[in-house]
Amino acid sequence: MTVTTAPIDDKLGKALVEGAFISQEQLNTALQESGRNNRKLSEILAEQNILSLETIATVLSFQLNIPVVDLRQYKVQPEAVQLVPEHVVREKHIMPLSIENDTLRVATDNPEDIEVLDLLSSITRMRIRPVLPLHGGIRELIDANYKATAHLAEHLRATLAEKEIEEIPLLKAEAIARAPAVQAVDTILSQGIRERASDIHIVPREDSLDILYRIDGVLRQAVSLPVEIHDQLISRIKVLAGMDIAERRRPQDGQFSLQIAGREIDFRVATAETHMGEMVVTRILDKTATFLDLAELGFQSSTLERYLQLLSLPFGMILVSGPTGSGKTTSLYASIQRLTGTKRNIMTIEDPIEYRIQGINQLQVNRQAGITFAAGLRAIMRLDPDIILIGEIRDSETANTAVQAALTGHLVITTIHANNAAGAITRLAEMGVEPYLITSAIVGSLAQRLVRRICPHCKMVSHIGAESILYQKETGETLEEFYTGRGCNSCSYTGFLGRIGVFEVLSMSDKIRTLINKGAISGEITRQAISEGMVTMHDDGMLKAKEGLTLPSEVARSVFTFG
Repeated sequence: MTVTTAPIDDKLGKALVEGAFISQEQLNTALQESGRNNRKLSEILAEQNILSLETIATVLSFQLNIPVVDLRQYKVQPEAVQLVPEHVVREKHIMPLSIENDTLRVATDNPEDIEVLDLLSSITRMRIRPVLPLHGGIRELIDANYKATAHLAEHLRATLAEKEIEEIPLLKAEAIARAPAVQAVDTILSQGIRERASDIHIVPREDSLDILYRIDGVLRQAVSLPVEIHDQLISRIKVLAGMDIAERRRPQDGQFSLQIAGREIDFRVATAETHMGEMVVTRILDKTATFLDLAELGFQSSTLERYLQLLSLPFGMILVSGPTGSGKTTSLYASIQRLTGTKRNIMTIEDPIEYRIQGINQLQVNRQAGITFAAGLRAIMRLDPDIILIGEIRDSETANTAVQAALTGHLVITTIHANNAAGAITRLAEMGVEPYLITSAIVGSLAQRLVRRICPHCKMVSHIGAESILYQKETGETLEEFYTGRGCNSCSYTGFLGRIGVFEVLSMSDKIRTLINKGAISGEITRQAISEGMVTMHDDGMLKAKEGLTLPSEVARSVFTFG
């Protein structure tokens, strides 16, 4: 293979100046910055918003006569991935893509690095053809294709064959670190973080142990392990979470924290005995994640304006409702973020405290110490609060105490399990709160769901007959074209990447108060709220489908209410 030995930054800089993309002065400044920090010229230029990575890659492609590829759409060949070990691709920041005859195509940011190309040629015994990534994304493609769980089952089966799996010694740290079950747990957790999983399920079957990740609200099987590893795997997780490893019949809860890829991650663990053995579900909470602003959650402008009006009130109760996993906690924290820095005492009672927020006083439920939601709320009332966040109203005592807090001049924000915004209000009545207290305390109710967002990297216009029929049936409107995701590396070929909220906000009015005092059901309250301008979750979701953010079928799957 013949390549030039001139530094790639020199060629790139010369091409950019000659093409009038940047001035010589800008180039000199960027080169100085590059030299000081030992970073690539392309990174400096992109970071300072002088040029996009796409422009840099295109110019470099012409200069070096090396093709560019869009890694987001490139279908990687598994045979190519198997040729190069994971530690090599991560260390050298390269990605094997495909094999053509005796040539391996490799994506690299530095196609003139002779040492790397020679190393690859030595490993694979093939000719190496470098290509430039048009939009970057090498690291993301490595994570998507070099999944640690892919070889986990094979490794454990080999270990089992050698009869090396034994009970984990609880006292010897070095032995624990070498135990196959410990390494398996580390691999499963790390891969879950990489794949943006919200929950990890470890489920025993008759002849296997299935590992599943919940990604964007949908369970996906990651790997199937030998069932013989089950007891050791469960024991390791119990040790981490501070559970009793000898107790297998009684459900247990626990939690632990780990540093993974430089991020502090909390894991909430729940176990239960099934007919096939103990299963474990682990909720992942990334403590380094930044809180989204309310405007970033998916509110339509009119719905957001209604909700912000509720948050601006000096006192009263705001209910946030939806099933488990509908994003209630995210909305709660985003709401509190809006209210910080206002010279008010903001206090919370949570179980557990999922995220710690600067400037907010947070209390943890501790039933062994007698601190329940109701008891903690009564304690908060003696600490001169202005705004109170209650993690969840679960019983009559907490409901009545929260209503009293709202009636005595505090703004109370809380979650409650209910079907829709009106259902959250009638749920309080079902818990024994008197209707006249509800109408006096409640100022509004927010209900929400999460729907999968169409992947922006592979978004395309499509004519899907089933989607058009569903949209027309649900809205009465005709819409022939929809956006959909064709599937790419960024979304693991699902067509969806991330989720977006659909909301409805009910503001209390005199007519709604009258209905509540008469004991009206949630359906009557909903109809009155709609007549007063409320956009339902269903209609909000269909508007997002019309805008190309999701699909009608996704809204129909996720947004189901009755009453």
